[in-house]
This record gives sequence, structure tokens and C-alpha cells, in this order.
Amino acid sequence: MTRDLPDLKPPNTTRLATEQPSRQHADLDLLGTPELVTALMDDQAGALRAVQAVAPLIAEAVERAVACLKRGGRLVYLGAGTSGRLGVLDGVELLPTFAWPPERLVTLIAGGPGAMFRAVEGAEDDCAAGEADLREADFSPDDVLIALAASGTTPYVLGATDYANTLGALSIGVSNNPGSALMQRVTVALALDTGAEVIGGSTRLKAGTAQKITLNTFSSAVMVRLGKVYGNLMVDVQATNAKLRLRALSLTMLASGAAQPEAERALAAARNQVKVAVVMLRLNLDAAAALAVLSRVGGSLRAALAAGASELAQSSRQTP
Repeated sequence: MTRDLPDLKPPNTTRLATEQPSRQHADLDLLGTPELVTALMDDQAGALRAVQAVAPLIAEAVERAVACLKRGGRLVYLGAGTSGRLGVLDGVELLPTFAWPPERLVTLIAGGPGAMFRAVEGAEDDCAAGEADLREADFSPDDVLIALAASGTTPYVLGATDYANTLGALSIGVSNNPGSALMQRVTVALALDTGAEVIGGSTRLKAGTAQKITLNTFSSAVMVRLGKVYGNLMVDVQATNAKLRLRALSLTMLASGAAQPEAERALAAARNQVKVAVVMLRLNLDAAAALAVLSRVGGSLRAALAAGASELAQSSRQTP
């Protein structure tokens, strides 16, 4: 699918809300330290309000993304500067938290991986680089592009979004300037209207906080919809260190109702996979059988417990 897109033009930052001087605390540098801290904290409250204003659109983005991911698509985070780093952070945390497969995650930041630790400011001005990075990542129509730009005018992000659009892919834009070029290009526009920053133009503050809340909400909701959560328990946790092994044990006990010794034995047999251990304990199965039940229902613990219980009931009725 293709569609006509507006030509890229140099951004006029004088019109960007995030670049306007704040009318509050013009003498910020003269405040006492307690007052300074309070001023900075109070300004952050606007971040949550900006996210709450687009809650229905976040829900739409979640539903659309889940549909793509169920077809085998990948999550592709792309941005520059602070926005790019927030995208990388949200993406990489999905791996240990929800056991999201690393091959189904792509994180791209203008200037390459080194830009996570040292600013590569000029890289974001390269429109062609955004498209090139998506091409190199073999971006496909089933992939989900999460395009991040506080200004909404970053050429690197716009170039990538235009390329995603030519493929008919889902593009979710996150910007802090309603009506910006990015918001006009994407499939779902999450315009976080945070306005002027208490420190003029520093979008790592309120704008960045709003983006982080949005990403937390979006990705967590996607993982819940994909069966990575049972009730409100993080049952797909990867137990890769001592702290997480203890967490896996606690989650297994909570989800199964088993005492600690039984939960420890089940987890050991399940190779620290909480969902497998819970199915074993709740349905009195061995690890292989529990894994088979989970596989048949796409990994959802709730569906596995229902299916397993139904199979056991049917088997008992057939037994003379």
C-alpha cells in the first residue's frame, strides 16, 4: 500500500510547543535548592495528564500492534537522542520481563548503538538514514514501527516512517507536538501535548517522562494481550539471576497455590519456566506434558489451564 506523503521541510522550531520558553520559574536558577526540586517535580505532573489525554489512541495502538505480532511481526523502536534512548530502553526490557524473543525486537537509534552513551547530534538530520536502517533490518509489512520524536520533525524518524508507510506497515508515532509532521504521517498518532519545559527546550524532562509513561503502558498492555501475564502476575519472567529465580518461585507459588517445596521441585523440572511449573502443579502433569499443553494454546497460561482441565475431564469420562 502506498499513499501520498507531504514533502520533508526544515523544521520551524519557533512553532514547536516543546521549544517555547516556559512562563513559569523564569528565575529558576535563583531558587533555593528545595524550591528548585519542587519546581522540577511539579512540572513533571503534566506528563501524566498528557498521556491520559490520548488513552483511547494508546488502546487502539495496542490492538493494532497485537494483530501484527500475532502474524509473526516484530516490534521496531526507532528514534533519535532522548527519544531514541527511551525506545531502546523499553524494547530491551521486554526480553527479561516477558521473555519476548530477541529475534522479534529491533531497536534503532540515529547514529547507531554508540549514540546510547554519547550524543551523535547530527545523525538525526539524515532522512535517508532512517529508511536505510529499516531496510537493513529487513523491515516488513507485519512489523510494528514505534517512531519516537519529541519535536515530531526529526528527519531520521520521518524518513523511516515514510518507508514503513510505503510497505503498508503499522506505524505508531509518539511526539510532544500535536500537528507535527510525524503526527501527520503515522497510522496511530500519540500526540503528548506537554507544552513548554520548565528548562526551556530540554525534552529529556516532561516530554521524556510522558514518552516513557506511554511506552510503559503500550508495551505492557501488548504483552498482557499476548498472554504474557496471568492475572496480574509476570509469569513469563526469565529467571537469569538469583533475584529473578526467587521472583519466579514466588510467582509460581502465587499462581499455583503450591507450597514452597512443591513449587521448587516443579520449577527445577520446568527449567525455571514459571508457566510450565504452574501447569504441572495445577494439572498434575510432568514438564513435557505441561509444555505440550502450553504450546497447543500459544503459550497462554490461562488458556492452558482451561484446556488441560477440559482434556483431563474428558479423559476421566472415557475411562471405565
